[in-house]
Amino acid sequence: MIKIFKANEQNLQDMLNIRMEMLGESDNNYSFTESFIKSTEDFFKTANHSTMLAYNDENIIGCATMCYFNALPTSSCQTNKRCYLMNLYTKKDFRKQGIASTMLYMLIDEAKENGVSEILLNTDGHGIGLFKKYGFVNSENTIILNFSELLKKNIADFEKYGCHIHKCGC
Repeated sequence: MIKIFKANEQNLQDMLNIRMEMLGESDNNYSFTESFIKSTEDFFKTANHSTMLAYNDENIIGCATMCYFNALPTSSCQTNKRCYLMNLYTKKDFRKQGIASTMLYMLIDEAKENGVSEILLNTDGHGIGLFKKYGFVNSENTIILNFSELLKKNIADFEKYGCHIHKCGC
């Protein structure tokens, strides 16, 4: 029997396990350092988030996380309350059964109750139909600076364009 519910700290190990499984499935070369695992654990313990877990009997089969944050209001987003959808995942044998849809619905419903005016997400292309079914639309005005990619570049490349990188003790 499938059960879906909001996770709490008692479900911490299952949240960690299903997240690592999801990341491993999407990137076979992913290495989980102790620091990465600790940061993930700290997030689940302290961050302002909601995580839904799906179980088949006693076995975890899916997860979805909504991270809450505040941002300046805009003309299209009248409150400062926003959230970021992450980790919508169902194990392969349980896909196309409405599990991801149910977890997404539960998170959207909770976000509405909390006065959130915008939900953001990134996708690798999977689930686009599901997201559009719930009213998500593509955004053409978002660009991202990925610090891990930036740090791979040689600082001299930036300096030749007149950019200077300063490190501070903060």
